[in-house]
Amino acid sequence: MKPFVIVVSTVVVTAIVAVAGMYAFAYSGIYDIGADRHHTRPVAALIEALRERSIERRASDLVVPNLEDPALILKGAGQYAAMCTGCHLAPGMAENEMRPGLYPRPPNLSKFAPDAREAFWAIKHGIKMSAMPAWGATHDDPTIWSMVAFLQKMHAMTPAQYNDIVARAPADDDMHMGEGDHHHSHGGDADEGAHGAAGVQGMDMSGTATHSHAAAAGGHEHADAAANTEVPLSLAGLKPNAVPGAEAAARAFQAALQRGDRAAVLALLAPDVTVSEGGHTQSHDVYAGTHLSEDIAFLEAARITPISFGSMPMGNVAMVSSESIIETVAEGKPVTLRSREMLTLTQVAGAWKIVTIQWQSAPISGEPS
Repeated sequence: MKPFVIVVSTVVVTAIVAVAGMYAFAYSGIYDIGADRHHTRPVAALIEALRERSIERRASDLVVPNLEDPALILKGAGQYAAMCTGCHLAPGMAENEMRPGLYPRPPNLSKFAPDAREAFWAIKHGIKMSAMPAWGATHDDPTIWSMVAFLQKMHAMTPAQYNDIVARAPADDDMHMGEGDHHHSHGGDADEGAHGAAGVQGMDMSGTATHSHAAAAGGHEHADAAANTEVPLSLAGLKPNAVPGAEAAARAFQAALQRGDRAAVLALLAPDVTVSEGGHTQSHDVYAGTHLSEDIAFLEAARITPISFGSMPMGNVAMVSSESIIETVAEGKPVTLRSREMLTLTQVAGAWKIVTIQWQSAPISGEPS
């Protein structure tokens, strides 16, 4: 029995030493956890194998519904556009300033159709130590399957086809945007109105809106609101003070717009920022040359009631959202709108910069302005 005892003792001692060594290595801080310092090839291969086998094993028994259902695909288009394009892109969407800084970099889902079971599992449960959130915490299984159904089709779509199906996607109660159509444009009547998101709690609003773009006198209009019905922005998972630095940058952006400080606004925007509203996307230069002045002009007359403000960390990227009630006058008539803003920010040289801006608003019927 003595040799057996020696062997067992050796194994136990070796295991204890190995575990102690692992903890000592982790506690030492020697390993660089920065997203810009990639894992060594052996470590990366091990993590990749762990991720793939873990998902494959847990997804293998899932029962896949009919992914050819047109209604399911249409719903998924709206969900994907609202929640996924910042990381996973879409047909015709160029690389943004956020994706290169993510490690591991999210797959470009406009280029291929992922395995349905594995896609469902990853969307529902998320992936540890990555920017992939567990959407199952806020979305039910049928909604997640709708996104999977859409992903089976998106890679074969042209940009025009993608924009068309997103425009036709139904507004979803799961998105919590309230009743009625959800517009995103700058027209002069109550069905067009402001986009905004100036809901900054705890900030001195001085009686004016932080950010909303209804038509100022003589209104500007991207497109007829009826033709630009959009899927409402989802605020699920965003919480106050989750990313204080990004929230501070968002507040500074809104405050600069409020006081009409063009230089401060532009300093907070990344060079390749995209500004989306009314089904249209503007570049940094286009926004700076046209729309920015109209936004600032509108703030002189608009009034805001903040509703919510929050953020969500996603690796070295953050999303910051706000919601507000906007009261303004368009074409001589009082207008009240519920408005949302979603900013995506990333750190550039230690400072938070805005890489995407999304604005939406919807008229509130039956409420006095």
